[in-house]
Order: sequence, then structure tokens, then C-alpha cells
Amino acid sequence: MNLSKRPEIDRFLKSPDPSVRAVLIHGKDRSGVAERAEILCKTVTPDLNDPFNVTLLTDSDVDGDEARLEEALTALSMIGGRRLVRVRLGADKASIDKMLAGALKTHAEGGFNPDAMLVIEAGGLGRDSALRKAAETAAGAAGIVCYEDEIGDMARMTREALAADKVGLTSDALERFTARLPKERGLMRQEIERLALYIGPGSGRTIDADELDKHLGVEPDASLQDAALQAFGGRPAPAQAGLRRALAEGESPVMAVRQAALHLGRLRRINVLQASGAGAKEAAKAAGVFWKQEAEMLRQARNWSLPALDETLDSVNAADVATKTTGSPDHLIAERLLLEIAGRARRLGL
Repeated sequence: MNLSKRPEIDRFLKSPDPSVRAVLIHGKDRSGVAERAEILCKTVTPDLNDPFNVTLLTDSDVDGDEARLEEALTALSMIGGRRLVRVRLGADKASIDKMLAGALKTHAEGGFNPDAMLVIEAGGLGRDSALRKAAETAAGAAGIVCYEDEIGDMARMTREALAADKVGLTSDALERFTARLPKERGLMRQEIERLALYIGPGSGRTIDADELDKHLGVEPDASLQDAALQAFGGRPAPAQAGLRRALAEGESPVMAVRQAALHLGRLRRINVLQASGAGAKEAAKAAGVFWKQEAEMLRQARNWSLPALDETLDSVNAADVATKTTGSPDHLIAERLLLEIAGRARRLGL
């Protein structure tokens, strides 16, 4: 069984088909995968830390040790209740993919303990993945693909989470807030929680766009966003100052590089959308540009061509790897990257 549409996924997670014994949940958004897996697992057992009925394995546990997974799947509950076996994959390895595909198919067909539920969490798997094929085709199994949340999904999540805390946003404020949300679901949830705390849980308040701006203006990563904006705008001194201010506020060089990548991604999306016939403002909105930065982002997009962005992306990726290497001078790497970007921006006429 292959599930990819949000309504059918939500229904299945809350009330899974009793005939399904094995489920694969995969996607590039790992926190979104984990969130959905937790919802599903709690339908099997409310206590996910139960040492008797829950077994949690990682790829390092089963790599080269197929018997360990089989033992977990054949074990019977000593105290009653349904057994849950969770496998979390942190890497994409062909041998593990093939082994898990075989185990999933056998278990789905009732070859191990038929009362146990197998839930596998993985990153984005391609169509050629044996594990994905087995989950989508085997009787008694299901494959769930987690795609990035769309703006409508993000708005719905925001409304529901704020309503649970008895607070809210006006329609304009909601549109502005969702445009700023990160795509990664775990970070998205954190931002919504921060907003609820700012409004005041249980207060019954609904704030407008002007009040929301006061909250957005004090985001911890605001200095990093400004540093990236200045760098791509060809202003090295303000970019450098923004980075140093962010580091003094406790931000990390790794996040500085990531913010540069996000900014580059928005410029690229604006260019692609405009090349496809979208208007400038429409493209900026679709790229998640904050309204106060719209004019500057469109100015930058006019000068940063796709080839220039691709060339700069190589530098960003190299810096990302370097900041995560033990012993590297992280802050100097991030600073050098922003100055390099600012220099390129100036040569492009910015």
C-alpha cells in the first residue's frame, strides 16, 4: 500500500488498517518522519519507552546482524499487549536497504510474530529502493512518503496549534507568519510554540500583523538573516558586522552558513519562477521572502543569475563541510564565505 496524500496519511496514522503489520515512513524532512512515526506508534502502545513491548533499533544495530531484527520481530510480549519494533535509519546503505526489504516482506506476510508492528523510519528513498518497493507492494505493509509541507499545511498547523493554546492570528498575520516558517517540521513546531508563548497561552488574544512584527523582529537568528542579506547585496562591512553580532548572541558559524544557503535558495526560486512567467511580487511571496525585504531581494535577484548562484552554491557547500570538520576555525570560515559572496555581488553590479 502506498500512501502519499495528506488526508489518507492522517487517517491511517490515527487509525491504521488492522491487517497492516509493517510500515515504512520516509522523506527528506526527518523531523516530519519522526512526528508521523510517533503518532502511528502510539496507536500500538501508549508508552513508547516500555522495555517489554517496545524495541528500538538503528541502522548500526542491524548492519551485518540480520538475526537481531528477526529476534525482535519474533519475540512475544511477556506482560501482554502488542509488540512494537521501531527501526530508525540514519544513512542510506544498499545492504541494509535490501536486508530490511526482505525482513519487512516476511513480517508483513506473517512470517514472524503476526501480532507485532514493525515501523521503519528513513530519509528520502528513491524509486529504486528495495525497501520502498517492498513496503508499497507487499500484502500487510504500507509505505508513507513525507513531502515538504505546503503553505496551506503550514497555515493549518499554525491555526490548530495556536487554537490549542487559545490564541490566534488575524488572516494577514497568519499569511506573514507562515511565509517565514522553515520547511523542516521540527523547527516549524518550535517557531509556532515560540509565537504562542509570545502571545500568551490561554489569554484568548488574537494579534494582527503589526503586533506580529514585534515578535519577528526579535528572532534569535535575525542577525544571521541580516548578514546573509547584506552579503548577497554586495555590502561586506554590514555582512561582517551582522555575523559578529550573531556570534555574540550565541549563534553558531554552522547556522551562519546555513542561512547563506537559505538566502541563496530564495534568490534561485525567485529567478526560476520569474523565468516561468511569474510576476516579481508573486515570485518573492512564493519564495517565502519577508515583506519588508521584498524590494531588496528583488533587486538582488535581478543581478544574481542562475549560473552565478550555482557557482556560489559550490562555495556554500564547501564552507558547510568545513565548519563541521573537527578543528576547523568555524567563525573564520563563515566570515570568509560572506565576504566572498559580497565580493561576487559587487562584481555583478550590486
